[in-house]
Amino acid sequence: MSGRQGGKLKPLKAAKKEKKEEDEEDIARKQKTKAEDDQLKAAREKALKGEPGYH
Repeated sequence: MSGRQGGKLKPLKAAKKEKKEEDEEDIARKQKTKAEDDQLKAAREKALKGEPGYH
């Protein structure tokens, strides 16, 4: 009647993720987003300090 014995089931092994090779477009996009993040962080710090130009 029962084909499986009791006990905890073992989890299935996760498939190994292939190392994705980045092309020039991916590298350029990452650099652009990093630059934008840095600019946003700098603007946020200026706004928190209350420097002129931010209201």
